[in-house]
Amino acid sequence: MSAITKNKQATWFRINPEYTKYAHGILLAFVIYVFSEAINQFVGIQLLGLKKSPISTVMIAIILGLILGNIYNIGDIFKPGINFSLKYILRAGIICLGVRLSFADVVKYGSLSIPLVIVCIIAAFVIIRILIKYLNISEKMAYLIAIGTAICGATAIVATAPVIDAKKGEITYAIANITIFGILAMFLYPYFVHYFYLNDSQSAGLFLGTAIHETAQVAGAGLIYDQQYSDPQVLEISTITKLVRNTFLIVMIPLIAFFYSRGQKDQKSYSITKIFPYFILGFLAMVTARTLGDELFLLGDGYSLVRDGIFEDSIFIADQAWTSTISFIKSSASVFLSMAMASLGLATKFSELKNLGFKPMIVGLTAAITVGVVSIITLEIFQKVYFLYLLN
Repeated sequence: MSAITKNKQATWFRINPEYTKYAHGILLAFVIYVFSEAINQFVGIQLLGLKKSPISTVMIAIILGLILGNIYNIGDIFKPGINFSLKYILRAGIICLGVRLSFADVVKYGSLSIPLVIVCIIAAFVIIRILIKYLNISEKMAYLIAIGTAICGATAIVATAPVIDAKKGEITYAIANITIFGILAMFLYPYFVHYFYLNDSQSAGLFLGTAIHETAQVAGAGLIYDQQYSDPQVLEISTITKLVRNTFLIVMIPLIAFFYSRGQKDQKSYSITKIFPYFILGFLAMVTARTLGDELFLLGDGYSLVRDGIFEDSIFIADQAWTSTISFIKSSASVFLSMAMASLGLATKFSELKNLGFKPMIVGLTAAITVGVVSIITLEIFQKVYFLYLLN
């Protein structure tokens, strides 16, 4: 074999360094997930003798990530993979969650969440506009905290910042603000809604989807609830509600740009194609696949063929294969989301949060509480109106 041929083969099998730079961080997130699952099993089953651990795998993963990320100096070699996990593996997990749902579920819960999301968005912006006058804080930072609280956390903040010409310090403060209150809500709200709404999975899911800031935090809270109380419907509804909130980004950024630039000569431009959360399309594609697959393999002509004794074996095999595929994708969603939560812990630095400042903290806390309270009140009103509708 000639040297040229060997060189060509070596080039063919060589892995692009651009991709290998993510490996360390992704592997670290996966290792944390594995340890979290092991701790969950050990504490719940072996140590306490319970059927289920009192602490979910997701919560353990976040706590381990927070400890490692803040006590030890995580090297730069891990950062690309951590950021990759927090962005793309999180989205892969959310897309995989679509396999749990049918089109009917998406339409039902999506339509229920739209008015609730609109009310919460309005409440967040109104309360922050009031606080601007009394606390005398930067209007730009207030806008960033408002859209981060009302829509989708850091993603909304980063997308809005160029439109209002926000400074780097204002962006950092707003993201830190959203991070600290979002993580607190992710830890506390699953237990709160369990006792507040008892067996009302629909209200619990709608609340988690509207009251928590980041997509990652909502997914984490929903997964904590599912793992603790064996109620996947809460995770599904909260995910749909959060994705509905995310789509409002394409409405709110133009509105903020309009109100902020009124009377100014230089108006900042923005691109809808750049701010649209495209992973929602992947989620809907998975919903479509589940709906069509169930129709073909479980709910369609297969049953009649089996009943009539035609192609019985092949239909049974297809049924089993489809069921196994659904189970695998569901498990993958849990793994991906747990890895993303571990990365969230690793990426959260308390040293950056301590310099947040007093007034922005008040704004962030007030906005978070306002959205939560408004969500509860609106849900109560909706339930009473629906009950009266049924009576009539």
